Amino acid sequence: MSAETADRFGQLLARFDVPGPRYTSYPTADRFVEAFGPAQYRQALAHRAVAGPVGGVLPLSIYVHVPFCESVCYYCACNKVVTRQHDRAREYLAALEREIELHVQALGTAQPVSQLHLGGGSPTFLSDAELERLMLALNRAFRLQPQAEVSIEVDPRTVDGARLQRLADMGFNRLSFGVQDFDPEVQKAVHRVQPFESVRALLLRAREIGFSSINADLIYGLPRQTEASFERTIGQVGGLRPERISLYAYAHLPARFKPQRRIHAAELPPAAARVAMLRSALTGFLGLGYAHVGMDHFALPDDPLAVAKRQGRLHRNFQGYSTHADCDLVGLGVSAIGRIGACYSQNSKTLSEYYDALNQHQFPVARGLALNRDDLLRRTVIMALMCQGRVDFESVELAHLVRVQDHFGAELARLRPLADEGLVEIERDAIQVTALGWYFVRAIAMVFDRYLQTDLKREHFSRVI
Repeated sequence: MSAETADRFGQLLARFDVPGPRYTSYPTADRFVEAFGPAQYRQALAHRAVAGPVGGVLPLSIYVHVPFCESVCYYCACNKVVTRQHDRAREYLAALEREIELHVQALGTAQPVSQLHLGGGSPTFLSDAELERLMLALNRAFRLQPQAEVSIEVDPRTVDGARLQRLADMGFNRLSFGVQDFDPEVQKAVHRVQPFESVRALLLRAREIGFSSINADLIYGLPRQTEASFERTIGQVGGLRPERISLYAYAHLPARFKPQRRIHAAELPPAAARVAMLRSALTGFLGLGYAHVGMDHFALPDDPLAVAKRQGRLHRNFQGYSTHADCDLVGLGVSAIGRIGACYSQNSKTLSEYYDALNQHQFPVARGLALNRDDLLRRTVIMALMCQGRVDFESVELAHLVRVQDHFGAELARLRPLADEGLVEIERDAIQVTALGWYFVRAIAMVFDRYLQTDLKREHFSRVI
């Protein structure tokens, strides 16, 4: 990258440093309504159940939310319960088993599953015996396919080599380590101290055991981070060679997330430094041989995610980018989000409400959304941009019986300034995101978000950069 190109790239990064959705769904979760509840969710499951024989429907993706953490990380915006009382997990596992059984009653047994992910919170808060109990319940209810991705988020402070072996024995084949930053001062500022040497030892052991893929999560914009310190972290992570890297911008929203009130705003890096950190990460990981999969995700060239990107098979769901087909997602656990057909759902966000619904033999769905025709159309366009970087008008028109040029006239007009910047090309029969525009794909997708165009208060989203 020439000095002139790097300077322009930095200017664009600064220009698009605005709040915006990550588009793990469209419409986004903030549009869910309480009018969608257990009855509507049960109906969506019933529609799937009658769609055809088990072999005639796409496999499921399953997400299980484990909310517990032993200590709070000040940056965290996840739904979590901070406790050292590990006996609380027993009640939660019993509730999860009841929720799983409700799905079996609605869908039948042996529904195929191609993707299973445990997130949180810290799933490794659960003991090995408790994780085995959960996996047994899932395997009894569903049929994990032979090549299924079975992944778990790991807090490096809660595992050792022996635990990693137990996870492999349970069937997990992918790990995601929460790294965030390796600088000791930054770790102290966010209350998450985990030395580089300990994480390195865990990654080496995971490779010896044979995990097929390891992901490392990073965050830029944290307190006490500097351009130099984050560049060191980039080098350290790149040296470990995880197959995938997720790079997130810290969103400081202390009014919404109580733990963030412990972060001193004066210690946060200024906007110019955050932009410089992102630019350093982009150039650093690309220089280390990683492929830019999309938005803020990177993968080694031979990783299935990078291969799917090259072949135009990339998909996106509530867990982010995926190699799997655009399949239904069952969300289990407190606050978990799912998608069945043309419906989105989210479980109750508090344990008391979650337990109460299941004790009454009801799905713990607190809100959701049944997508209308316009939602489905715009979801097709936005996901094509987010995943393939291209929208072919003919395929959209055949699927949704509209003429793109007429239906999206206002959006195409708003897209022209981005075309002038070289981020997108508006062709006669397609929209093509450029190589430069791929770094700003969220901003491009936002043009087609009908809800966002009428919503001037975007601070409930993370920043695009």
